[in-house]
Amino acid sequence: MAGKAAAPGTAVLLVTANVGSLFDDPENLQKNWLREFYQVVHTHKPHFMALHCQEFGGKNYETSMSHVDKFVKELLSSDAMKEYNRARVYLDENFKSQEHFTALGSFYFLHESLKNIYQFDFKAKKYKKVTGKEIYSDTLESTPMLEKEKFPQDYFPECKWSRKGFVRTRWCVADCAFDLVNIHLFHDASNLVAWETSPSVYSGIRHKALGYVLDRIIDQRFEKVSYFVFGDFNFRLDSKSVVETLCTQATMQTVRAADTNEVVKLIFRESDNDRKVMLQLEKKVFHYFNQEVFRDNNGTALLEFDKELSVFKDRLYELDISFPPSYPYSEDSGQGRQYMNTRCPAWCDRVLMSPSARELILKSESEEKVVTYDHIGPNVCMGDHKPVFLAFRIAPGAGKPHAHVHKCCVRAVTCGKRWQRQQRALRETSP
Repeated sequence: MAGKAAAPGTAVLLVTANVGSLFDDPENLQKNWLREFYQVVHTHKPHFMALHCQEFGGKNYETSMSHVDKFVKELLSSDAMKEYNRARVYLDENFKSQEHFTALGSFYFLHESLKNIYQFDFKAKKYKKVTGKEIYSDTLESTPMLEKEKFPQDYFPECKWSRKGFVRTRWCVADCAFDLVNIHLFHDASNLVAWETSPSVYSGIRHKALGYVLDRIIDQRFEKVSYFVFGDFNFRLDSKSVVETLCTQATMQTVRAADTNEVVKLIFRESDNDRKVMLQLEKKVFHYFNQEVFRDNNGTALLEFDKELSVFKDRLYELDISFPPSYPYSEDSGQGRQYMNTRCPAWCDRVLMSPSARELILKSESEEKVVTYDHIGPNVCMGDHKPVFLAFRIAPGAGKPHAHVHKCCVRAVTCGKRWQRQQRALRETSP
């Protein structure tokens, strides 16, 4: 299945998916979701695959446990995945712990053709060869093969029961060491608050949390390696700028609560045309009269308002976005392209990388496209988030110039090769 001769290197597929909707309506959504996911696997034929899930188990994890088990079993045993003979699954199921629960789920699959794959043990500070299929759940804090943190409550005091945090693993694939970070950042609690300032107060909270993660993964505790950070960043378009652009010719009506005088609704009407309502804005309502503006040409006209990543331009790189905003899609199983009128559509789900990780991606010299950054299920209901993926190839020998960065995994590979050379030499000199 994997490894075509025409495309050298090790094929890698990184997928991020907020899957909360799948567990709130598993009967209608999971089958379609898995079919679309398997199609992407079949198309790109990865040797190494990572699936980072957020809101794993849905809003009520305890009642969704049976659906969680079924979903995991399906991924590990389906015919579509039969050539992946090694896997690691990390599920944060500790839903009773308000202090630790993140609802993150990380899946890693290794193709049978892939040899000498190592995963880093953060406690022992050394790499271990990956064999078999293993599932780790409940209290991930005790698992040495990852680092997991939930963001402190004071990062987002408005939310009493936040499940935002990150999980980090480290791998050595094709002599290349890299970190994979599953992340879920804070959402916009109110459209009205987000509209008040540019950038919004929520943008500042996400900036703080993401900066914390980046500082954490390059601190002095471990050797520095390349890293990919992919998950639900909850990045939003600059709300004030978007509204001003969409409603340039509109007049605004403010509706206040009778008892508190608090603004509860903004109504933007056309100046003429019978004063037609163009946009209605409430705490959890963003109802724009023409959704096509978010779909036309994949919404690229709105990318100028996608500004949150610019703060990290020297630390994080992203390929050009050529797919429509990934959130918030209708959760109606019969609607694949419709957005909900709850939030301004935005590219919440992303695959980002360090500058050195960018160098690992093989740029093909032929006409063949070997790097793809896209979403999954464009015409199918995948829940309120469309999964987003990055498919690429690690060039043969790409890790060699960085060997000093990850001596432990290179040493494991090198020692094996040295032993093979010694055995070959012994055979050649034997009578």
